[in-house]
This record gives sequence, structure tokens and C-alpha cells, in this order.
Amino acid sequence: MALRNAVMAALLEGEASGYDLAKGFEASVANFWMATPQQLYRELERMEGEGLVSARVVQQERRPNKRLFSLTEAGLEVLRDYVLATPAKPLAIRDELMVKVQCVDIGEITAVRAAIAERVERSAAKLARYERLQERLLDGRTEDEYFTNAERIGPYLTLLGGLALERGNLHWGETALKRLDQRAAALAKPEV
Repeated sequence: MALRNAVMAALLEGEASGYDLAKGFEASVANFWMATPQQLYRELERMEGEGLVSARVVQQERRPNKRLFSLTEAGLEVLRDYVLATPAKPLAIRDELMVKVQCVDIGEITAVRAAIAERVERSAAKLARYERLQERLLDGRTEDEYFTNAERIGPYLTLLGGLALERGNLHWGETALKRLDQRAAALAKPEV
């Protein structure tokens, strides 16, 4: 999937500045796509040149003017084609932490444990952000009410994927830490 598809999907929420999109990628879109602000701005420029998005300048006092981007009809058509014609590729995992975990048996339990603990901490923070977003999206409704009445359900469905991923990361991390502690204790016992 190209960044442009994720940007166009984010613009389905409505007009947004590059800054707004960058913040959205940190919050709501982070559960399925990561991009730096620089990558977003470069992609928006390319997309504008191709007629997939349009931009309008908003004059601001005491701040630089900002450009608000919106999806054009051509962009919406490209996005439709992407959804209809492009089969989703299987998830490919390239996780540096897992390589380190695979190497734990060379005697680096402490370093690997620290890396896992850091992952657990980051996952807990992301999970808390996703849960706040979930609460904001539901706005007092049940999930059934949301799916029946919400204007758009895609953002909530992707959020459910992000919640599941971070809950899985937490479960795995806590289990791995427990097992590493168990292993370290066993190795520390003197032979009888």
C-alpha cells in the first residue's frame, strides 16, 4: 500500500492541513499506518500535482498561512479503484525486537528484557490513547448503536484492529518478561 492511499483514507474525514494529518497519523491512523510529517507533506505535494487532492490557503493572523487539503473527485475515484481492484497483501512482520528475542540465548537476557519492557511500556501508552479515541468515537453509545448510526464506520473498525494489536503486544510482552525472569532465576541457582 502506498502512503497516498492512507492519506486519501484520512481525508475521507474531511478537509485537513498537513499538520492536522500528521497529528491524525500519530493518533487515529497510527493503528494501521506510520508516516513522518515530512513524508506526508511530500506526498500531499505530489498528490496535489496529480489532481488527487486540492488545497486552499487560509490566511491566519500572527501565524503562517496554512493550506487545507481535500480529496478531489479524481482522488476519490483512485481511492475507490484501490479498494475495489487491489487485493490486500498479507501482513509482513519485520520486528527488530523479535530478532533480539531470538538471540536471547547467547547470554543477553538483561538487554533483551529491557527491550521487551520498553515495548510493553510503549504498547500500554498506545493502548491508552486508542481507548481514549474509542471512548470519544462511541460518545456514550454502545458499539451496536455506533455501527447502526455512525456516518462512517471504517475509522472504528481500524481502531479495533489497533486495540487488538496493542493488547496482543501487552500480553506477549508481559508473558515474555515473566518467562525471562523465570529463566534468569533458574540460571542463578547453584548446581547441587
